[in-house]
Amino acid sequence: MAAKILANLIVMGSGILARAFVQAYRQALTNASKSGVAQETIQNTVRRASKVMTEQEARQILGVTPETPWEEIVKKYDALFEKNAQTGSFYLQSKVHRAKERLETLYQSKGQDAPS
Repeated sequence: MAAKILANLIVMGSGILARAFVQAYRQALTNASKSGVAQETIQNTVRRASKVMTEQEARQILGVTPETPWEEIVKKYDALFEKNAQTGSFYLQSKVHRAKERLETLYQSKGQDAPS
């Protein structure tokens, strides 16, 4: 008898908790949509998922401006790549490499001299 009552309490309690969780989640979604947080979160997720480096990000990584000639970009790339090779930061090395690749495609599409 006590086991049956205990089982009923557990089932009822878990049902109440589940309903409270769903209600809290719905309220959180409503609040987020009112404040614009939901839209911002979706946009950030899409940006992260795209994995395409922007021109601005590439220029920021290499420390160059839109007016910087290609030869100077290559010099900055070589210096940063070698520096990160010495410190052992593969992540930073890959970021530097991706930045150079991004700018290389940009310079090639503009018809400027961008040798590999």
